[in-house]
Parts: sequence; structure tokens; C-alpha cells
Amino acid sequence: MLWCVFDIPEKERESSEIEKEAARPDLWQDQERAQGIMRRLSALKAEVERWRGLERRVSELAELVDLDIAEGEPTLDDEIRSELNEVASRLDEMEFKLVLSGEYDKGNAILAVHAGAGGTDAQDWAEMLLRMYLRWAERYGYQAAMLEVSPGEEAGIKSALIEVIGDYAYGYLKAERGVHRLVRLSPFDASHLRHTSFALVEVMPEAKQDVDVKLNPDDLRIEFFRASGHGGQHVQKTSTAVRITHIPTGLVATCQKERSQFQNRETALKVLRSRLLDLELAKRAEEEARLKGEHVSAGWGNQIRSYVLHPYRMVKDHRTEYETSNPDSVLDGDLDPFIKAYLRSSVGGG
Repeated sequence: MLWCVFDIPEKERESSEIEKEAARPDLWQDQERAQGIMRRLSALKAEVERWRGLERRVSELAELVDLDIAEGEPTLDDEIRSELNEVASRLDEMEFKLVLSGEYDKGNAILAVHAGAGGTDAQDWAEMLLRMYLRWAERYGYQAAMLEVSPGEEAGIKSALIEVIGDYAYGYLKAERGVHRLVRLSPFDASHLRHTSFALVEVMPEAKQDVDVKLNPDDLRIEFFRASGHGGQHVQKTSTAVRITHIPTGLVATCQKERSQFQNRETALKVLRSRLLDLELAKRAEEEARLKGEHVSAGWGNQIRSYVLHPYRMVKDHRTEYETSNPDSVLDGDLDPFIKAYLRSSVGGG
């Protein structure tokens, strides 16, 4: 059934057609189009090879099972069972890709974490979340690049912005957008009282330059300022940090990570494009929900998950009711059960 759903023969046919087009001598006269063609060809080949590789393993296992039955070799049983479990796990993972069929699901993501009300506790919580997503990206083999970070006064961060690069990064991480709530004994309270902290997570698809979002230079206010630092020899003497405001929407993107004004400007423009694309996608979702008569909550009202470290230990997602009593594992990047539960429920209408 999955073979039909993914239509591998059709993907092989399309791959063959694209290879013919890629061989044309005039292909690279239009660099942007050529790059798009080559990206599509690479993605098709990778997907076909994954399925053909799985098909070969299943065929080999079938032969082993037949041999085991014919020769009565029980020593092969454990090996075959282990192989079958691994194949089933891979098949389940590939089947899950069916729920990641959105227009931007296959692409990179830009993720922002913002500390909420609660002072140092909230800023520390924001940094804990940032670490959680960096560890999750590491588990997946994704590349995570820090685009911007604003340190807290005493500890933690006020906000941070990272780019997560890899297949389906946005498709997975979009499950994390919303408010995350932490309940614990505060390490910053002299009385060691229980505190509740909040942080907002934004997840945006990476917009392709001048394809998904058109930026009119007249709509942009670009300001340069000195990057903040910890003083001493590392303080920037020139105004390399960049702040770009999209005047029609009021959206702002800043970058001061790089020493080059040009690099900071390009990064800020990338973030601004993604914010504008996310805004457009949100408008589409709101319109679809309005037509369906559904209620859409957004922003700080959308509390999606609670992490409780005291008086008991639990992480619970309020959208799916999925929960675990092992918050340490979750905060160390083990997010897959939460992400998959949410994505499956959203496809199923939950």
C-alpha cells in the first residue's frame, strides 16, 4: 500500500526525465532554475534509493526465512527477528513522512525562543528550551546555526534565534510552536519556593530568496548599530549590527552575530523573509479555520506543553494529552514522541 502511496515508479520516471534536462548544455544559463532542478533530482534519487534499499532488505529477509524453514536452523531466528524489527521501524519512519506533506515541511526551519514574564527564572527556562532544541537537532543529525542571542541580565537568555538545516526540519519543528510552561523549585529564589515560568517558541519555514516572499526596498527601514558585548577588547568599534523593520507589518529582524555588516544584513533579511512567510501562512490558516468555523488561538494564549519538576515529575502536551514521567530525557532532546503524537493528531483532525 505504501509503495502505491509514495508511487516510487513515478518518482523514478520523473528522476529520469530530470536527468535528461540536467544534461542539457544550456541548463546553467539560468542559475537559480538550474539549482532548483538539481535539488529536486537529488531529493528524488535519495527517496527512491531509500525505498529500493528497503525493498532489497525485505527480499533478503524473505530468502532467509525460507532457508530457515527449509533447513530448520533455529540459530537464525533471533537474527531474522532483529532484522525484521529494524525494517519495521524504518518502514514506520518512512510512513510517517506522509503526514509531512505541507508545502514547506521538507525544508529548513528558523526557530526562536523568547523568555516570558518571570524575570531570571523565565530567562533560565528559555535557555533550557534552547538547549533542548539544539540537542534534538544533534540527535537528528541536523545542522543548527545560532543566528542571534540576547543574554539575560543574571542568567539564561531573553531570546535566541537558530536556523535548523536538514530534511523535514520545519515539518517536525512546527509541532513545537506555542507557549511552554515550567514548574519547579526556583534556583534563583533565596527561599527556594516553587515558581512557574513561561517561554514562547516560534517556528518559521525558511523562505527561498525572492521566490516565496518579495521584499520591496521602499518597505524596509535598515538601521546599523554597534553590537553589544561583554566589554574589553571584544567590543565592536564599528556599527556592524543590523536591524531591519518591515514598515507595512511592523515585523523586525536583527542580527549582530557576524563581524561583517554585510553578513549581518543578509542574515537579518533571511529572518525577515521567514517571518513574513510565516505571517502569510498564519493568515491562510486563520481563513481556512474561519471557513470551517473553528476557533484559532495564537500567541501567548496558546500554551501547548507543561514541564513539571516539582512537586512531581512530568511533561504533558495539552493538545494530545501525551505525557511522560521522564522530564530529564525530554529536556535532553528526546522530543520525538511529542512531535509525532501532535503531527498524527493534527492530520487526523485532532
